[in-house]
Amino acid sequence: MRVVVPFAAETPKTRLESVLTSPERSAFARAMLADVLCAIVETGHEPLVVSTAPLDLETLALPGEVAAAASVTVDDRPLTEAVNARLPGGDAATTPDGPAPVGVVMADLALATPDALDRLLTSTADVAIAPGRGSGTNALLVRHPEFRTDYHGTSYLDHREIAREVGASLETVDSFRLGTDIDEPADLVEVLVHGRERDRAPTVLREFGFDIDRLEGRVEARRSNGSTD
Repeated sequence: MRVVVPFAAETPKTRLESVLTSPERSAFARAMLADVLCAIVETGHEPLVVSTAPLDLETLALPGEVAAAASVTVDDRPLTEAVNARLPGGDAATTPDGPAPVGVVMADLALATPDALDRLLTSTADVAIAPGRGSGTNALLVRHPEFRTDYHGTSYLDHREIAREVGASLETVDSFRLGTDIDEPADLVEVLVHGRERDRAPTVLREFGFDIDRLEGRVEARRSNGSTD
């Protein structure tokens, strides 16, 4: 199964600009992408990075088996259009045997593990959705050739409705690891707390000087050195 990983290569993670410089945001986004690609390959599937600009996978320093399995294509269309082209029945998804299932996994799911992804990618439903916080859609499995995405607004609710409209069976995959996308400064603590030791994203944050600050009743990610000024 091909698993599509959309990636904003030129201006990633702009909502982190209050805590990370532009080069740091780029490095962190690529670290998360590398972790996602490794997790996908560990499930036995092939990731296709759909990048808004040319991206050299060699710069990610992926393990050999991951580099061999992963590929990149450039598509500067908006997210919805770029993903829809690669879903079953899309203009970029033809195979000799007809439409094949397609997974879609966002590049900022820094907590994703092979086990969490496997729950989604082995679903027998026509459409399986791993929702994010605030009614976003963090990951999808699409088997139905008439299903199309709409990533604007409350996409999880919209995708449920689209599945009903085309007569597709639907499964919601409730997963903390797939439901946690890293967009805001407050999300960084999740990477530090729940990231695996071998993952790149928590390593990069610690290299930038971030660590866990244990406050009364909760924790935050605090930076001990450096600034975005």
